[in-house]
Amino acid sequence: MHTIELILKSTPMPLSVQRKTEDEAQALYQKLLEAMRSSVNQIIEMTCDRQPGKKVAIMTTEIAAVMITEKAGTASTGKPAGFFVMSE
Repeated sequence: MHTIELILKSTPMPLSVQRKTEDEAQALYQKLLEAMRSSVNQIIEMTCDRQPGKKVAIMTTEIAAVMITEKAGTASTGKPAGFFVMSE
């Protein structure tokens, strides 16, 4: 399972959706990158392969960062994958 996490400009918590295959995850990641590079404001709706009823729609101008990770089958360190934010 691959997780695509998004950080929005005015939201402290990341949004995430999962994809079963690496190809699907990479395709969504590239779609989000293209939307971030575009100057046209649009809405992207995403669904989650892990939770089929989960849907999220976001304005592309609000995306600050995108990250893709693969869930490993090894023991976890207790820290979820994600972005690290430092503040003063």
